[in-house]
Amino acid sequence: MKMDVQTLDAKKSGSVDLDEGVFGLEPRKDILHRMVRYQLAKRQAGTHHVQERGEVKKTTKRIGRQKGGGTARHGNGSVSQFRGGGKAHGPRVRSHAHKLTKKFRALGLRHALSAKVAAKEIIILDDAALKAPKTSDLQKSLTKLGVVNGLVVSGGAVDENFAKAARNIPNVDVLPSQGANVYDILKRHTLVLTKQAVQDLEARLK
Repeated sequence: MKMDVQTLDAKKSGSVDLDEGVFGLEPRKDILHRMVRYQLAKRQAGTHHVQERGEVKKTTKRIGRQKGGGTARHGNGSVSQFRGGGKAHGPRVRSHAHKLTKKFRALGLRHALSAKVAAKEIIILDDAALKAPKTSDLQKSLTKLGVVNGLVVSGGAVDENFAKAARNIPNVDVLPSQGANVYDILKRHTLVLTKQAVQDLEARLK
């Protein structure tokens, strides 16, 4: 599968062959859905916690007399039905992460890349580098390329000037090729890959 390569000035700079096994799959929504759930669950802090009955410090004196009060015989004020009592079955500190195999995670990334190719929401750049860290210059370049909401995946390391210039542009993310993941790819409308990023991803996912 051939695709045109462009420069930051939106000029043609040759072409590149995309591996069908990485970029040419039929996207499956169920695989992408499982991957997004996996990533979001892993990000959850899981630090929510409430005090249960055993953690509330209240008097253990019997509430009211044993008989004749017309109510139940309560022996402790820390139970959940009283004001200031503990929470019954409240949230505990825990990890929300669940496991997916390494093979499945790689398959999910291949389907995410293929989904962008199928939707024609992918741009291949010759290189993502700037001479100076100027946000206005990068903004003009992205406008020429038609990128309003996008993820730029560079090579092994992101160019420092490019990263600094992209910081103040809303809805534009920049990642190295090793950091490419399903959630960030699907979150943005346009996926921008450098030639080096294409090579890195194909070597990683073959």
